Amino acid sequence: MVTTSKNALGTSSAVSLKSKSNAPSPPAAISFAFPGPADYPAGIIDDLPNLPAFRGGIALGPLLQQKFRIPVTINNDGGLFVYGEAIAGFLPYVNALLKKAGRPKQYKNLFGVTLGTGFGAGFACNGELFTGDNSNATQIWLTRHKLSPETNAEEGACIRAIRRTYGVEAKISFNETPDPRVIEQIAIGEAPGNRTAAIEAYRRMGEVAGESIGNAIALLDSLVVIGGGLSKGWKLFLPALIQEMNNSFVAPDGHKFRRLPGTAFNLEDPTLLKKFLKGETHTIKVPGTKRKIKYDALQSIGVGISRLGTSEAIAIGAYAFALRNLDSKKKK
Repeated sequence: MVTTSKNALGTSSAVSLKSKSNAPSPPAAISFAFPGPADYPAGIIDDLPNLPAFRGGIALGPLLQQKFRIPVTINNDGGLFVYGEAIAGFLPYVNALLKKAGRPKQYKNLFGVTLGTGFGAGFACNGELFTGDNSNATQIWLTRHKLSPETNAEEGACIRAIRRTYGVEAKISFNETPDPRVIEQIAIGEAPGNRTAAIEAYRRMGEVAGESIGNAIALLDSLVVIGGGLSKGWKLFLPALIQEMNNSFVAPDGHKFRRLPGTAFNLEDPTLLKKFLKGETHTIKVPGTKRKIKYDALQSIGVGISRLGTSEAIAIGAYAFALRNLDSKKKK
């Protein structure tokens, strides 16, 4: 949770919300991230399976606004993570690399997911956070689990999924399975345990997440950023995730075709990053004329890991979203 304020120079600052007295200047608003669907514009938290204290519609935003006497903004943590990365993280990072490499392409949109206790997502389009008509857009956790179609994708792309797969592959109970950080260390040979099971646990998560992300990108066509606590193990799951995004469908007549119009690139892989930054520039003739034009034939989807860190990205996103709301109210 952050408070937003303007200092004497008119530049933005953000501070942890402990009390008004801790802020360097009077706070202008309260903004915080929330882990689940809700009526965010109204600040109302409804019945959620993961938060049993909220039942029957709790007007959390209005409650805090009345208590602190300043505007309150609440939004989804996955969305605010992506908004922060779009403003000051992954999106400007990739565009700066493209500009430096001389490839005449700049991205305007960013889709992202968080892998941790749950499987969250967000989408920033042309500098704006896309929230949907019910403020419940990009609920990727409710997409279908590729490997267990009877349930949702979150059960294959979160902390408990890593532990569950490790337990099954290592033939131990769920309660005996270690923390995913330990499983990651087992997978890379830095801790004792069943290494084959650890590697498979992360690979399966990559496959499940890649399926859901691929479905989203088929609709959104953007860069993809990945955050959350499990993103630290990207070397173990990102190759499988990219492979799934670049997979093929099979037509009724048996021929295969790509599941995405473009190619997904692992931007954490130096070789693939180099190819992504180079593009495929061709010179072609304009039919019926002597004129020639250049175009980049590589429809590329860059996929990489958070450049800010998940907590910082969420804080920046929450801060920027609150300021945006304040500016919108001033214009009315």
